[in-house]
Amino acid sequence: MTARFLSFGKDAQVGTFYFVAVMMGACQLLSLLELFHIADGFDECRLFPRFMQVMERNVLLFLLISLEEFQSKPIVCVQFYLWNILGLLRYPHRLFCVIGTPYFKMLWVHQTLTIPVYLMSAVTEGISIFLMLPYLSESDGTESVQLKVPAPMYMYSTYIVMGWILLLILGSSITVLLLLKERKENLESWNKKLNKD
Repeated sequence: MTARFLSFGKDAQVGTFYFVAVMMGACQLLSLLELFHIADGFDECRLFPRFMQVMERNVLLFLLISLEEFQSKPIVCVQFYLWNILGLLRYPHRLFCVIGTPYFKMLWVHQTLTIPVYLMSAVTEGISIFLMLPYLSESDGTESVQLKVPAPMYMYSTYIVMGWILLLILGSSITVLLLLKERKENLESWNKKLNKD
């Protein structure tokens, strides 16, 4: 994405989604494996924050894929950058932990910078979904979903998406609180370890 921006300038954002969508979609589908790793105890993260991050991204990608006219918006590029920055903050630390040589500075960077970047990512996801509402109401075939309950009932997709924004706000708030708690616990345990040595 950066190479495209350096090469094409502002015109790069029009084709950015097409350029990275398949790769981003595959990575996000594979991120579901992280939830299984946490559930199996292979990864020592909290399940809820990772679950929220994975679901937020997958729902947003699903909406982006279904709304072609929204894919060239600048906020899509910003969102992809924030997701990649979150990965760059998380995975080097995880790599050091897996090879058995955790590094305090990497832990601190991961635990400290992940929170504001996650908040910015959640805000841009909410803005993206809010900006998609007019496109959802105009698009054919996505205006309403029929729910099969005792009596047929139609629910408009814009209401579903507005409900998702409320869930996003609630889930992101809980996720930030859990990330702050996790940061405090990890940094305290590292300091205790250093004091013992």
